[in-house]
Amino acid sequence: MAQKKAHEVDSFLKRLDRAYPIVLLYGPDKGLVSERAGVFIKLTGLAQDDPFAVIRLDADDVQAEPGRLSDEANTISMFGGERLIWVRNAAGQKGLADAVTHLTKSPPVYTFILIEAGDLKKGAGLRGIVEQSASAMALPCYSDDAKGIDATIDDMLARNKLQITLDARNLLKESLGGDRLATRAELEKICLYAHGRERVTIEDVRDIIGDVSATSYETIVDAMMTGNLTDFTHAFDRVIGSGSSSFLILSSAIRQFQTLQSLRYGMENEGKNAGSAVASARPPVFFSRRRLVETALQRWTTQSCARAIERLQKTVLESRRNATLSIPIIRQSLIALAAEAARAGRSGR
Repeated sequence: MAQKKAHEVDSFLKRLDRAYPIVLLYGPDKGLVSERAGVFIKLTGLAQDDPFAVIRLDADDVQAEPGRLSDEANTISMFGGERLIWVRNAAGQKGLADAVTHLTKSPPVYTFILIEAGDLKKGAGLRGIVEQSASAMALPCYSDDAKGIDATIDDMLARNKLQITLDARNLLKESLGGDRLATRAELEKICLYAHGRERVTIEDVRDIIGDVSATSYETIVDAMMTGNLTDFTHAFDRVIGSGSSSFLILSSAIRQFQTLQSLRYGMENEGKNAGSAVASARPPVFFSRRRLVETALQRWTTQSCARAIERLQKTVLESRRNATLSIPIIRQSLIALAAEAARAGRSGR
């Protein structure tokens, strides 16, 4: 089986392993997928902007013309040397999966195949084909955990020759982690803000990211997860009106859904009811929120939590790309999730 666990991916990408000319990067954290694609391309020694060495394809183009991937992979470079076929936006395209199947049976000698995909189900379609091949490698990309966020903070600070106070680091860790590119964007702003000094302080973090109590964010997310549109609207408008960063709401929502997904897994696979799942949560759920979390568990499944997390991560990227419209983009996304929770409550799910 040619696959790595999430914590093994960075080690794999420290050197180029030519035994695996076909590499699949997949997962819900699109920013991390994109970042690691850049790392892999650097390992090949090829320039991303060289149109003769790096051929860019969209997965839908391969779906429409499956033979194109094989043709490109087996084309000899005009100027000699190795080439890279870079396929982006892969999902459930059958034509792409069939084309990759053909290449795994007869892998190219002088060409690398790099595929960027979303969150693919285990063993299904493209992911299953790559994982079962001896000439391809599947690399999962999931949102940063606390250790991953610490490593990203350390890396960015080291590049800018900065240190950080403990309270500033703790506030940063509470505010980051939904998407790797968004995390790095926030860290870059903080490093630029602190340029010329030796240390990043908690005041720097508050100035750039904003400082609203966690309770305010929990109120928004709790109302959204239980389908309470009235409370959601009031809480959202109050926090936005205070001038706080809307991204922190998304970051909090992603963390809450990840927790909910873990608890729901215990219900679906270990036979727990909502009450026992909440009671066994680690870290424990605060007493005043237990009833609310139990309600949310009855309205969200592991699959619907996964879809919600993916939607929120897409919202992070979209709001960053359209900064002037970030607040309505975030509001619309959260309202859609609140409406889904409300429908689940009415149906008795």
